[in-house]
Amino acid sequence: MDGGSDLKVFARVMDRGSFSAAAEDLGLTPSAVSKLISRLEDRLGVRLIERTTRRLALTSEGETFLERTRRILSDIEEAEAEVGQVRGAPRGKLRVNTGTAFGLHQLAPALADFLKLFPEIDVELIITDRFVDMIEERHDIAVRSGHLPEGPLVRRKIAELQRVICASPDYLKRRGVPRTPSDLKDHDCITVIGPGLNQWPFRSPSGIDIVEVEPRLATDDAEASMRLAVAGAGIIRPTDVVVGGALKRGELVPLFADIHHVEPLPLMAIHPQGRERLPRLKVFIDFVMKRFSQAPWRQA
Repeated sequence: MDGGSDLKVFARVMDRGSFSAAAEDLGLTPSAVSKLISRLEDRLGVRLIERTTRRLALTSEGETFLERTRRILSDIEEAEAEVGQVRGAPRGKLRVNTGTAFGLHQLAPALADFLKLFPEIDVELIITDRFVDMIEERHDIAVRSGHLPEGPLVRRKIAELQRVICASPDYLKRRGVPRTPSDLKDHDCITVIGPGLNQWPFRSPSGIDIVEVEPRLATDDAEASMRLAVAGAGIIRPTDVVVGGALKRGELVPLFADIHHVEPLPLMAIHPQGRERLPRLKVFIDFVMKRFSQAPWRQA
C-alpha cells in the first residue's frame, strides 16, 4: 500500500477506535492494520497511537497528524469527485446530520425520493439534537435550526421555522379555549426542557409581553410533547415543523394566532468549506432547497 493508503488506514483506526473494527471495514486482518500503522510511525519517526489493552489513544503528535490527515483525505476525495463528474451521475456516500424534529417529520420521508433520483448515492442519516463537530465526525452536510456550530462552515438558509401554540380539540372541549395569555395559568401546559422554552411571547400595544408558563409536564423531546398534546394532555408551543402534519389533520388546533409572537427560526444547510464541489453534496443541497424552501409543513 502507498502512503495515501496508510493515511486512510490511520484515519479509519481512529474513527472506529480499534484495529479489528478498522480491519473489518478495510477488508484486512487486524495484524495487517497494526503493521501498517507501525510502518507509518517508523516512517515519521514518532509514535502516533498509544496502545493499551483497553483502548487506543492519540499522542499529541498523533492528534496533529490526524487533523492534517483528515484534510488531505478530504481534498483527495473532492479532487476525485470533480474529475469523476465527467463520468456521469453523482455517486458515493453522503453523511447527513439533522435534528430530531426536521429529520423525523420532513427529511426522512423525503429521502425516498432523493434516492430514486440518484441511485448511485448512498446516504448515512444521523439524527441527533446534540452539538456535532462536522469536521471531526466527518459529516458532509447538516440541516439544522437554532444554535449553529462555529468553524469554517458554509451556511445556506433553506426556510424559516415558526413556533405554534396549539392543543387538541378534545383538550379544548374539556378545559375550554384560553382567550388571553393570562388564561394559560389555568391550563395544563407542556413545555420542552431548555433555556427560555417556558417563556411564551405575545404581541401587545406596548411590544412583546412574556408569559412564564408553569408546565404541568415537561419533556426534553419535542416529538414527545406533540404526541402528548394530540392525546389531549395539554397545550404546547413547538416549531411548526413538528406539528404541521397534526394541524393539517385537525389533530391539533392553533391558539392565539392573532397575538402570538412566532419567533422565526432559520433552517440552514451547513457544510465544511470546499465540500460543495462534491457532486453528491451539490445535488442534495439542490434537492432540499427545492423541497423545503416554501415550508411545505405550513401549506394547507
